[in-house]
Amino acid sequence: AERAIEQVARAAQYLSERRWGALIVLERETGLQDYAESGIPLDAVLSTELLVTIFYPNTALHDGAVIIREGRVVAAGVVLPLAEENATEQVLGTRHRAALGLSQQTDAVVVVVSEETGIISVTHDGKMIRRLTEKRLLHVLRTFYRRTRPSANLPSWLERAVDLFRGPQP
Repeated sequence: AERAIEQVARAAQYLSERRWGALIVLERETGLQDYAESGIPLDAVLSTELLVTIFYPNTALHDGAVIIREGRVVAAGVVLPLAEENATEQVLGTRHRAALGLSQQTDAVVVVVSEETGIISVTHDGKMIRRLTEKRLLHVLRTFYRRTRPSANLPSWLERAVDLFRGPQP
């Protein structure tokens, strides 16, 4: 998982700097095969270069999502369910609505790069963290893939973000 996280973060930063939009889905426990089947099937080792190539503007696959499962890109050009516009407190573009929509229905973590602003965001459980740097994106993704509760030495902004995603604990 660590290698995949690093490749995704590096690609997100590269795409962000160029304002190339992207929608990168990291499958977790909930299977995403039904969604993957809406796109072009791939079975490729995940790399920064592959993600950058897929999201190169005005190509056949750049508008859809990529689904990553166990370090492999399993599909590209994937259509995701959109969150209802009135369910969001702000006006969001299609990529962000798709990221929220999938995160409301599954436990996937979705990385979004805005084509308009270059801003990197992450969605999980119907919530979004925006304005992430590559370093912060790495921290957030690593936190989602840890098996235990984050340690107290995490930066306070990350601790708050993780608590937001996790919701009330029993």
